[in-house]
Amino acid sequence: MNKILTLAITAAAVLTNTFAADVRSAIESPDAKKILKKDYLGPAKNYKMPAGCISNDPDAIARGKFIFHNLNGEQAKGKLPKGLDRNLANAEPKQYGNCVACHNIEDAQGAGNIGPDLTNYKMYFMDSKTRDNAWVYQKIADPRTDNENTHMTVNLTTGLFTPTEICEITSYIVSEKK
Repeated sequence: MNKILTLAITAAAVLTNTFAADVRSAIESPDAKKILKKDYLGPAKNYKMPAGCISNDPDAIARGKFIFHNLNGEQAKGKLPKGLDRNLANAEPKQYGNCVACHNIEDAQGAGNIGPDLTNYKMYFMDSKTRDNAWVYQKIADPRTDNENTHMTVNLTTGLFTPTEICEITSYIVSEKK
């Protein structure tokens, strides 16, 4: 009986090794280090707000509002404000902010409550001089500079937004809302 059991175990081991070798060659094995390195943001970065960034121009504020309240170019609600395009230069849909998924602000529909409420931001923070335009710009560009554990998107460092788009979002947040 031992001889039969030994032969069965040997045969099973040979089959398993042969099968396992075949399976290993069929499984995709990407280099995880390369993937992680590509996705790594690196350290938080301080940005200097560009000169003339904050605007009272109604078109700039309208673009900032649109970006704040919408996600994807193809799925964006309403007519695009002058100066925005639904697609990038390569015809890929432009992903806008959808800040309202986490923040509340005047006229928000479906506003989130994960991030701070930005309703009356001008009155509470700008008029009181608790915050300034550069602080808001930096918070949108790379919010990790004062909170390394933030869940807010890192927008300028990752290239999700351009400096101009961040200026327009900032202009919208700090503007007087009616």
